[in-house]
Amino acid sequence: MRILVVNAGSTTLKLSLLDDDKVLASRQVEISDAESGQRALEEALEELQTPEAVGHRVVHGGPAYTHAVRIDQGVRDRLEEYVGLAPLHQPAALAGIDLVSRVLPDVPAVACFDTAFHATMPAAASTYAVPVEWREEYGLRKYGFHGLSHAYAARRAAEMVGRPIEDLRTVVCHLGAGASVTAVRAGRSVDTTMGFTPLAGLVMASRSGDVDPGLLVWLLRNGVVDVEELDTALERHSGLVGLAGTGDMRVVLDDAAAGDPRARLAVEVYLHRLRAQIAAMTASLGGLDVLAFTGGVGEHAAPIRDGAVRGLGYLGIEVDPDRNAEADGDSDISALACAVRTLVVTAREDLEIAAEVRRVCGPEDR
Repeated sequence: MRILVVNAGSTTLKLSLLDDDKVLASRQVEISDAESGQRALEEALEELQTPEAVGHRVVHGGPAYTHAVRIDQGVRDRLEEYVGLAPLHQPAALAGIDLVSRVLPDVPAVACFDTAFHATMPAAASTYAVPVEWREEYGLRKYGFHGLSHAYAARRAAEMVGRPIEDLRTVVCHLGAGASVTAVRAGRSVDTTMGFTPLAGLVMASRSGDVDPGLLVWLLRNGVVDVEELDTALERHSGLVGLAGTGDMRVVLDDAAAGDPRARLAVEVYLHRLRAQIAAMTASLGGLDVLAFTGGVGEHAAPIRDGAVRGLGYLGIEVDPDRNAEADGDSDISALACAVRTLVVTAREDLEIAAEVRRVCGPEDR
């Protein structure tokens, strides 16, 4: 089944055409405005074989969608209601859906959600201790994100260690511009660091991660910022940007190695939070068999992987310095004879999306 996987950014569409998990072609389309974006998409698709189905990565499925779903107008309208829950991501996904549907109106399209993988979390992990009226009326709960990446990484990790995924307790660290850690038992999410929005949890490139809510109330009550200024600061000017002046981990690491005190602090804060959350996710699992790093930082920043596991030896985690430094693509970086296998897994959300599209679109849709 030829599947076009669409991953929408704020001004680009990343397109991958897959057939039986083989990437036939990839393109990136600029979509600065709808008219020029449609022309660019049409030109890109002329170079590709016509897909039999389209899979869209959508960050937030809200309470309505706990699995991939065929897109119709009702689904599209419902997804627009969740823009406020993921303001950096949801509008781009909707723009991508609208653009591709205009160019390929007769090809079935499926929305694949980053939140869906976490729908299996138990109530103890997903429930906020806020007034019941808020939870019931507004659907306030931990949703979790990066689910497509976490699901693939957990499945690939099982293949790499040669054990059934049903037997494994896996912690997946998706570390990129956005970052989250997920506890996966038998292939199902049981806890994760992101919450109601993708702002919670780890320190990220420009997002703050967890902050004392009382601090935010203090800023508002004392007129330091208004709501819009607070939102912008937490989403775009915090995280590594707020600590080191840049969200590029490569630059932060280089500056830290050169002795820059802001960059050193940024790395220390980043790793402190990351280590704590790996340990917390291990507690949610009652133990650990596999630790997997994925995402741009997780795959390419050996010092971050090394720093993350330091101090976690009591969990049975240890990496081999040489294997860690030389890791390229899917790699086992575990120290010999350690109890927990530590892996680097290449992020492949496209394969997870294609698998979900095949589940939703049966032969009658081809």
